[in-house]
Amino acid sequence: MNVILILFLYVIIVNIVGFAEMGIDKRKAKRGAFRIPEANLFLTALVGGSIGCIAGMYTFRHKTKHKSFVFGMPAILIVQLAVIVYLLFAAPVHFTLM
Repeated sequence: MNVILILFLYVIIVNIVGFAEMGIDKRKAKRGAFRIPEANLFLTALVGGSIGCIAGMYTFRHKTKHKSFVFGMPAILIVQLAVIVYLLFAAPVHFTLM
């Protein structure tokens, strides 16, 4: 199987997980149930789910008053995009998409 395809599927799945975690945590917050730790939400974003976490944050209006999330999640995304751009265009090792 192609490595790019595997990475693409990984990113899709981890973003779906990030989106779902925000929705689940919001529902648990409304019910007063045991919550997903904030560290887990940030970990999901760090391992590639930042877009899903950001989308879930604003879709479910969850953690939007927490500055650590409002600024932290986009900061993680910017760093991830910078790493991707570096790896594709400036890294000493040449990566190809085909």
